[in-house]
Amino acid sequence: MTKLGKYLDNRSINKASVSRKTGINKNRLSELSNNFSTKIKADELYLIALAIEVDACELLEHVCGDLQLKKESK
Repeated sequence: MTKLGKYLDNRSINKASVSRKTGINKNRLSELSNNFSTKIKADELYLIALAIEVDACELLEHVCGDLQLKKESK
């Protein structure tokens, strides 16, 4: 399960409800929740945050907070 999937699962978020509110297809939400190679788009993340009534920055931090810049070579 992806970080988004765990986030939604931990908060007992109904994906069908999120789909209805956002217009994001249930299959797409399932892919975003379960497939690590699926990339979320900014507009999708923002709409999901609105639908589940959390700050978009909080959701972004949870989903992408482990990313780091590459170290520069000298």
